[in-house]
Amino acid sequence: MDTSEQKASQEAAQDRQQDRHDRCADGAPHGTRRRRTVLPAAAAVAVILLAGACGGSPAAKERTGDDVRPAANGSGAGKGYGYGSDAGGYGSSGAAKGASPAAEAQAGALAVRDATGLGQVVTDAKGFTLYRFDKDTAKPPASHCDGDCAAAWPPVPAEGATASGGVKASDLGQVMRSDGTRQLTLGGWPVYRYAKDAAPGDTKGQGVGGTWNALAPDGGKAAAAAGGAAKGKDEAPAAGLSVSEHPQLGRILVDGQGRTLYRFAKDSAWPMRFACTGSCLDTWKPAKPVDRAKVRGVAEKLVTTVTRPDGTEQLAVDCWPVYWFTGDTKPGDVNGQGKQGVWFAVDDKGRKVTASPSPAA
Repeated sequence: MDTSEQKASQEAAQDRQQDRHDRCADGAPHGTRRRRTVLPAAAAVAVILLAGACGGSPAAKERTGDDVRPAANGSGAGKGYGYGSDAGGYGSSGAAKGASPAAEAQAGALAVRDATGLGQVVTDAKGFTLYRFDKDTAKPPASHCDGDCAAAWPPVPAEGATASGGVKASDLGQVMRSDGTRQLTLGGWPVYRYAKDAAPGDTKGQGVGGTWNALAPDGGKAAAAAGGAAKGKDEAPAAGLSVSEHPQLGRILVDGQGRTLYRFAKDSAWPMRFACTGSCLDTWKPAKPVDRAKVRGVAEKLVTTVTRPDGTEQLAVDCWPVYWFTGDTKPGDVNGQGKQGVWFAVDDKGRKVTASPSPAA
């Protein structure tokens, strides 16, 4: 091999070595680096477009770190205080585990009773509350609750149901389900029980996911039929937003009833996404929008209203949806702080509070 051939061979070997070096440095085939430099700019454009998801809050531009993280998937749905359900307001399929033996029995003679905060509600012959689902339709009757949904909300069979005690026989009907069974309807609305109602008179299904309601005698929603009667504790609206000094947590946000407000790490503020749905809402209640005139100690630009997937509105602080915890029984309670490492109180700047309360707090 002459000198020129040796030189060419050495240069080729050097090129191959440099190519291998580039592959390791890039973590991708050689030649892709130019395309890579374009991607951040394109991603930046997408992020700017998504900034309007929370009404264009100026504070969104300043978020860093865990304040802007995508919502996790729903693989942990329905487990205690954690992730909630991705079932779109159906509740969790796990709810059926505690169902009463009567959950799928014939309804028998329907009855009407007074429920606290709801007015008159329809029950089956054994006193179990009956419900309707907003995603169903009454004209024409159609059920859209199948699979896991039907496990948490057992459809009431049409067979054996009769009218009595305030329910008109003419309002009863039936609809054919996708599995070929016939489901009872009232006022055209398919009728269900709730698997977590463990005893006659329970109304644990009321308001779940913002889409489930106890039935009024005419097939309407019980609370609405009560003419705006006072709602139960879970439905009480917040009268305002203010700051409270907590001995361990510092300055934290509370609603008009003094309840601590929390945010969920599995939600996402930017772009707006909701991970607390279904059975999660049994424990963590979306805070109601507030009158800006009743906001104290919080910058106005941080306070917004967002629309949940079920169409209901929720208070947001610095674009994060905020909730109150059913485990907090009195003003000043912070029992939800740090639950499963994903629930946190919110400070007056809209940031999550990571401090832990003392056992005595």
